This record gives sequence, C-alpha cells and structure tokens, in this order.
Amino acid sequence: MTEELLKLFEQLEELFVNKKYNELKALLSDTEPADIAKFIEDNLEEIDQIRFFRLLPKDLASDVFIETDSDTQEALIKAFTDKELKAVIDDMFLDDAVDVIEEMPANVVKRILKNSDPQNRQQINELLEYPDDSAGSIMTTEFVSFSADMTVEQGFDKIRKTGINSETIYTCYVTDNRKHLIGVVTVKEMLLAGKTDVLRDIMDDSVITVETLDDKEQVAMMLSKYDFLALPVVDREGCLVGIVTVDDAVDVLQEEATEDIQKMAAILPNEKPYLKQSIWSIWKARVPWLLLLMVSATFTGLILNTYEASLSDISTVLIACVPMLMDTGGNAGGQASVTIIRSIALGDIEFKDLFKVLWKEIRVSILLAATLAVACFVKLTLIDNLLFGYKDYTPLLCLTVSLALFVTIIMAKIVGCLLPMFAKKIKLDPAVMASPFITTIVDALSLMLFCAISIAILG
Repeated sequence: MTEELLKLFEQLEELFVNKKYNELKALLSDTEPADIAKFIEDNLEEIDQIRFFRLLPKDLASDVFIETDSDTQEALIKAFTDKELKAVIDDMFLDDAVDVIEEMPANVVKRILKNSDPQNRQQINELLEYPDDSAGSIMTTEFVSFSADMTVEQGFDKIRKTGINSETIYTCYVTDNRKHLIGVVTVKEMLLAGKTDVLRDIMDDSVITVETLDDKEQVAMMLSKYDFLALPVVDREGCLVGIVTVDDAVDVLQEEATEDIQKMAAILPNEKPYLKQSIWSIWKARVPWLLLLMVSATFTGLILNTYEASLSDISTVLIACVPMLMDTGGNAGGQASVTIIRSIALGDIEFKDLFKVLWKEIRVSILLAATLAVACFVKLTLIDNLLFGYKDYTPLLCLTVSLALFVTIIMAKIVGCLLPMFAKKIKLDPAVMASPFITTIVDALSLMLFCAISIAILG
C-alpha cells in the first residue's frame, strides 16, 4: 500500500471516529470506489461497515459495493433494509449484479431478486442461465444500439437518452429491425462526421463478434488481442444480445491465471483471498493432491528398491547421485511444461503445432543436456573426487552419471512439452499436467534410465 493511500485511510478513519460526517462525505466524493472498498474491508469492524456505507453518496454506493469482497457484500446485504438493497442493486450494471449474486448463498440471492426491479430481475435470471465459463455469463445487456438509417445527430440524441444506463457509450452497435448486428460505430467517428450523415455510411460492417456460449477466457484474450473496449456478443441467429467490456475481461484473465497457478502448485482452486480462507478450506484444497502425489511417489521407491542391490554392488556413491538426477529432471520438465502451458493459454500454439514444438524442444534439450552433463562431470571429478576425496568417483563412473543426466534431461523436456498438449487435445486442463504429474512421471522415468545406464556401462 502506498504512503498516499495510508494517509487517506488515516484521514477517513479519523473523520469517521470523530463523527465529522460532512468533511468525510466531501473526502469520499473525491476518492476512488476501489480504495473506499479496501478501507471498509481492512479498517472497519462489521458493525461499523454498514454505518460507514450509509454515509456514502448515493451515486457512489453501488460502485463501492461492487469493489468489496463477497464476505463484506454478504454482511452489508444482511444489514441493508429492503429499500437500501433495492437502491444498490438497481443502480448496478446487470453483469455486476450477476457477479454479486453468483457469490451469495441461496437465501441472500432470493432477497436480492425479490428487491430488484422486475425488468432487471428478468434480465438477471436470463444471464444466470448461461454456463459459468461462457461469454454470456460475463456480458452485460446494457449497451447503445442504433438503426442503420439514423443520422449522426439522431444517434447522439439516443446516447443522451440511454447512455446513462449503458456500461459504455464509446463503442455503439448498428442493428437491423430484427436485432441482427450489421455494424459498429465509435463516438469518435460520429464526432468527425457531419450531423446529417447516415450511420450506415460511416459504420464498420466488418464486425468481430463472439457467441454467448464461447469460452470466456477466449473472449478475454480477443479483447486483449484487438485492443477493444468492448466486444459484441451474439446468439446463434446473429442477434446482438450483449457486450463484454474490457474490465470484465481483466477480471477473467486474473481469475484464470490464479487458477492455473494453483493447479500447477497442486492446489485445488479457491476464489477467496488467502486471508479470508479458513484453515479447513486451505486443508481441503491441498490434501487431495498431496495424498495423490504421495501414493504416486511410491513408484519411484519401488524402482529404487528393485535396482538398489545392483547399484550397491557397482558403487554405493551411485545411490547418492539419485536425488540430483531426479531433481534436475523434474526441473527440466517443469520448465518445458510451464512454457507450453502459457503458450497454449495465449493461443500461440495449438495441437497441430505438436511436431514443431517437439522438434524445437528436442534441440533445446540437447543443448541444455550437454551443458549440464559437462558441468556434472567436472563437478564430480574435481570437487567430489579431488577436493573431498571420494575415490569411488572414477572417470568412468562420472561419465556414466553425466550420460544418465544427459538422457534424463532430454526425456524430461519431451514429456514436459507433450503432456500439456495432449491434455488440451482431450479437453483436460493443461495446468493439471504441469508440476504434479510431470514431476512424478519424470522421477520414475529418470530413475529407470539411470539404473539401466549404470548397469549397462558399469556391469
């Protein structure tokens, strides 16, 4: 938190505690809603949150409410009168109202819908019917649309009448009499045109659209790719039903990135902030993967038990090299998998690029494997043998370990790049194939390769 924000919070708290409400309201009117929400969450007890919220100017209250976390929202809703709840909900954009409802328990949802405007309630229920991961679930139905035969002057008149209830007025859409999307026009283009110019003549009819059931992450990526402020959403008949704005896209990308990081770290996704999670919810998120990985790790133990006698007969120091070999292989596989998963998420690579990716990773892995194998040989020969006096590290044994490391790194890179791509092909989340499974698979394979190479070369 910046010094300016800390000072602001101190001022807000001082004015609130000393009941200097006129000064407090004046300060609040010049403060960003997100900062006010942060102050309410972090600096006020639950009993004071509702008192503070009621001091907010009417036009600011719903914006602050949207920015608070779900726990604070639930507490505020329970404390609101029906009149206060209706005022806040009706002042929200529909997509924001849907976001709030999706986080609330059933009894709170019923109360929200009961106190919503009938027209809003119908539209909210329609949006709630879309799948959670679809464009329809994050779109808003509040946008500006024109008829193609309107003049620029008529277009501005409509913006003045309906713009107050629209999420954005900078990008407007042109539809025919059956609501089919036929073009898009920006306010900039309208300002630069003449008042009597017809919108049909200045609109762009090459419109990029998404459908209601398209994946919301792909929609967010499209907004990023084309630098749009909003993206129109159409149904299967091509009728305009809503828009997805850039602020919703940012939220989607942040959620998806957080979810991927959690999966790659072998944690079940949890949408709540860390400090808001109970110890039991954290335990439930972590224990399934840990149990699965613990059981799967027993395979490496079985492999080691199978070959332990043979390795000990050759040289006991071979056992000491196993952790280094497995860790390096796991790290190499993890590097490849994270790179590929990120590229898949950004749309840089698809399954059809499998052989291109494989060929590139093979060449990279050979260079990396050669570098690390040489470094391993030098380290075992100079440091372990000469410096620390472990005479069992003969040149042949050092060469064997280095060769096993070379083969292990190449194998790990291949596994690390292929598994996420195959996972995507069979409709699984590539992030699940990252650290948890790749590490286990690479550990087992690297151990088998090491034992086989050692026995083959050293007898």
